[in-house]
Amino acid sequence: MPPLSRPLVFSALAAIAVAALATWQFGGQPAQQAARGAPAVTVAKPVAREVVDWNEYTGQFAAVEFVELRARVGGTLTEIHFTDGQMVKKGDLLFVIDPRPYEIALASAQARLDQAGSSQVFAHRQLGRAGELREKDFVSQSVVDQRVQESQGAGAGVTAARAAVRDADLNLEFTRIVAPVSGRVSTHEVSVGNLINANSTRLTTIVSLDPIHFDFDISEADYLGLQRGALAEGKMPEVEIRLADETGWPRKGRLDFIDNQVDRGAGTIRARAVFDNADHFIAPGVFGRIRLAASAPYQALLVPDSSVITDQQRKLVMSVAADGTVVPKPVSLGPLVDGLRVVRAGLGPDDQVVINGLMRARPGGKVTPQPGTIDSPTQPK
Repeated sequence: MPPLSRPLVFSALAAIAVAALATWQFGGQPAQQAARGAPAVTVAKPVAREVVDWNEYTGQFAAVEFVELRARVGGTLTEIHFTDGQMVKKGDLLFVIDPRPYEIALASAQARLDQAGSSQVFAHRQLGRAGELREKDFVSQSVVDQRVQESQGAGAGVTAARAAVRDADLNLEFTRIVAPVSGRVSTHEVSVGNLINANSTRLTTIVSLDPIHFDFDISEADYLGLQRGALAEGKMPEVEIRLADETGWPRKGRLDFIDNQVDRGAGTIRARAVFDNADHFIAPGVFGRIRLAASAPYQALLVPDSSVITDQQRKLVMSVAADGTVVPKPVSLGPLVDGLRVVRAGLGPDDQVVINGLMRARPGGKVTPQPGTIDSPTQPK
């Protein structure tokens, strides 16, 4: 077959171009817009969802109960009954101080009590004899008064001796140091054989772990919102928390304390929440992030935060009309919810919002809208 001549090739190409142009021109509105050079953008309707406004704060966990164990009597440390870092229960034996000196002191006090009891019995008998002799006028009244005084003194001696016995018995009991609360014990700070000074030598510490507190500071404005909201109804609101390596808000608790005054320098007030920690996973001192509901649930429209632009003092969202015209809409914004920005006012549920290609959307200009979706982390894609 002979090769085609150059004029025939050019004629064929021209025919193809004319046919393609005709197809593009009469294929619909997007084709007409593209023919005029309208750039393509991705649009989608805002996501409608029930949301709650939250205030977030950074804080630190703290033990509900923290105890420093110190000996109440002095002596040589003879026994340690725990392993460093173990969980202990209230009443568990932890330390023993040599009890022998206190056993001797208790025996001595008991002997003095017996002696005082014998003296009381003798004084009481003497008083009885003096009373009989006085009835027969064999002794003077002063002798009777003296016997009364001796009897009362002997009774007071018995009371003092009993108190000494109780004191010696208490000191003997203090040689056995038990856990005053349940929790995790720290390391022993004194080894067996060391001399312990009463009320000064720290032996170890114990912190309770379940439940556990979370301390944080809230601003004065947020505090006033609480006062007009949940606190005005006489109830403490529920809170949610997460650790540094956690996503979402997996831990639930409740607010249980707000301080009685605002810090004048910082303009904040100290608050505290309480959480269950049955697995003892959280240790006091760990930092976390807490959020507190600042509103009741309400219906809201949400858009990607990247689709919001700033025009001087205004926030704008670019929408596309039915004829492809870009229409800027001033909006009033709320907080971020699961990565999407709440739009409080200025946007309708059927508006086509530019979510991709925002740089190509000029106010009043024409664009080629392409349908897209706004992905929500809490809804299936």
